[in-house]
Amino acid sequence: MAQALRPNTAGSLFATDGKPHPLQDTLMAVTFVLGFLSFITSFFHSLHLLTSWAGLVALATGVYGQWISVTTRQRFGLILGLGAAGVGFLIGMAHGGLFGGVIS
Repeated sequence: MAQALRPNTAGSLFATDGKPHPLQDTLMAVTFVLGFLSFITSFFHSLHLLTSWAGLVALATGVYGQWISVTTRQRFGLILGLGAAGVGFLIGMAHGGLFGGVIS
């Protein structure tokens, strides 16, 4: 009856190993927030500097986070953030890029 003492989280998408991972969780949160910031601001042409820089930073933190991630929950959040960051970054680059208008 060992299964009665421990819940079965092996099939859960948000499974965790029960240990704290502060660095990985921080990278996941930063990637997620900056990725969606980049995605949302990509709808506004004049915000291309914010869009492209937020997307670039989110892509960098997301790639490193994927490299050191431990649990499925972290990888899931990172993939969502990386996808949003990639779309936002590319649209920001199309609207003027990282230095558009500042450096001619």
